[in-house]
Amino acid sequence: MNQDNSTEGVADGAPDDLIPFTIDLTFEEARRRAEVVTALGSEWDPVAAMRGEDEAYALLYSGLDAEQRRTYDMLVAAGVLPGDGPGRAPAH
Repeated sequence: MNQDNSTEGVADGAPDDLIPFTIDLTFEEARRRAEVVTALGSEWDPVAAMRGEDEAYALLYSGLDAEQRRTYDMLVAAGVLPGDGPGRAPAH
């Protein structure tokens, strides 16, 4: 075992045999998105998908009794649940 603590071959405390590693995340994200769209196929209709989500959301909160409606309204006002407006998303 070599107990030599010399700094030969070391610049700024880093061994000189390390190879820098870089990756272009922008390119990788574009590639990932392209793969997702390819996997969805040509039959995928984003407008129909959003319409279906809107219908499911409306159905989920339909038929609430008065107390449930008050609780729902309170949670929407607090930002816990999304409201009925465009871009429905909770506040946090």
